[in-house]
Amino acid sequence: MLPQVTQEFVSVQAPIIALQHVRVIDGTGTAAVPDQTIVIEGGVIKTIGPAASTPPPAGARVLDMTGKTALPGWVAMHEHLFYPGPTGMGRIPDVPEYYPTMVYTFPRMYLAGGVTSMRTAGSMSPYADLETKRYIDAGRIPGPKMHLTGPYLQGPGAYLVQLHSLSSPEEATKMVNYWADLGFTSFKAYTQITRAQLGAGIRAAHARGLKVTGHLCSVTFREAADLGIDSLEHGISASTDFVPGKEPDVCPSRVGPEGTPDITSSQVQELIRYLVIKKVAIVSTLPVAEAGVPGRPPLREGFLELLTPMARTDYLIARARTDESARPRLKRSMDFEVAFVRAGGTLLGGLDPTGNGGAIPGFGDQREVELLVEAGFTPLEAIKIQTQNGAEFLGEAARVGTLKVGKQADINIVAGDPSVRIADIENVDVVFKDGVGFDPKKLWESVKGLVGSR
Repeated sequence: MLPQVTQEFVSVQAPIIALQHVRVIDGTGTAAVPDQTIVIEGGVIKTIGPAASTPPPAGARVLDMTGKTALPGWVAMHEHLFYPGPTGMGRIPDVPEYYPTMVYTFPRMYLAGGVTSMRTAGSMSPYADLETKRYIDAGRIPGPKMHLTGPYLQGPGAYLVQLHSLSSPEEATKMVNYWADLGFTSFKAYTQITRAQLGAGIRAAHARGLKVTGHLCSVTFREAADLGIDSLEHGISASTDFVPGKEPDVCPSRVGPEGTPDITSSQVQELIRYLVIKKVAIVSTLPVAEAGVPGRPPLREGFLELLTPMARTDYLIARARTDESARPRLKRSMDFEVAFVRAGGTLLGGLDPTGNGGAIPGFGDQREVELLVEAGFTPLEAIKIQTQNGAEFLGEAARVGTLKVGKQADINIVAGDPSVRIADIENVDVVFKDGVGFDPKKLWESVKGLVGSR
């Protein structure tokens, strides 16, 4: 039995659970299978089979799932436990930004939205991230399984006061080894890093079997691929490969559309081919890009109620300041991701709860899948990107990411059929993590009015 602070959010818990008459989307990209029975025992999927020929085991708790769909818990790959620090006035020019860590609200929100495994993609408060993971693993707070990325590997010039500036490649190596010793399993290079620092960080991480991703600017995608980086965040929007006059190790300033050739151009197509050859994954973060587009994302019921009054004010100010220049950038990101996958690349799905505050855990992770469909992927392809692909990248595919016998029972139950109508992923009924079913409504209710403060 879980501690009371977590148990109060549990709606389904039994030694054996049978989910009857459920539609199954297994996360591999194959078609949905109707009228199935899933048997969960000891937190593991024991059986998946036609309801007509798969009777529930004796003593099982039987749940009628008619009209509902089971799909894998999301494996979300660009997540954080921090959120833009509210001021009540929006962003203040020339004042460094500060991103407070949401150790109370965000784990609950991720789980409520169907995220059962997540990778933090850079930390502002690494010890808080580490302890939050330990609390979740011990059942002392509700939340998804966390794969921790260490503090940012960054050069000088960061706009956030919490980011340390590396002074040398040797310091990058020391940073990787220090945080790896504490249990962090990946690292993220940031916008001002040098090639020498990035190369040192990659070598140190790879020597320990760990991975490095990057939200880059001073280093181009091609340079990072040559250094052995494992993945790149935010897709083509973070690439400086085509900026005229780009200087080595310098993040160029851009005015207008220069350095952004069309996705169908030979330049971009060649970069895509190179990244595929180098086995560099791309991490899609469409929700944070969408938040800059006027009138987007749609304001879902309950969204504003989650924010503190000050955070709500900040977001509404930022939402009113969006402009049309973001719309083609979002479309370009979408087109790049489709072209990358069609060329054989590995695409992962993420959120990035930063930007103007419009991308928040749970809601935003669902929105990522919906935006992948808007980009041109089928619903089944988008679900695979957000489940199986992430699990494989994390080395967790033997345990999570697809609904298969013998895997951990990390299962989203939603009303409707997302293989036909992707928005049905918003209708979360139960989130099973290791066979324990959590009530998303109770989780959401517990964080109302708190996002932005803790």
